[in-house]
Amino acid sequence: MALRGLLSGDPSRNSKLYLAIGAVSLVKAIAVRNDRERFRRELVDAGLFIGVGLALRQYSQLRDEKRAEIEETVPDWAIQMATSEPARRGVRNLARQQFGSEPEPEPTLRDRARHVLSS
Repeated sequence: MALRGLLSGDPSRNSKLYLAIGAVSLVKAIAVRNDRERFRRELVDAGLFIGVGLALRQYSQLRDEKRAEIEETVPDWAIQMATSEPARRGVRNLARQQFGSEPEPEPTLRDRARHVLSS
């Protein structure tokens, strides 16, 4: 999985998922402790998943702290101004002008194949 995909979404939820997978791998390692090769592989897998889970948890906490710091520095009048209805309409209108009123249709498999063969 790419690092960008790993960090997108909710890292705290992803960290719990990775920690759970690591715990299951650790239990599997204990279950196969008599087979040295499988035991070693399961331990490595458990260590990797638990390590990624802990790193994601730390990243999530750091991200939340930075977000709180940024929100504290923004004045209240700026927040109210940005969340007002006229501001929302302005952003919508700007997006429509920039990106068009209708989203572009997704290319078909044939279109993608032609593009790959032409380049």
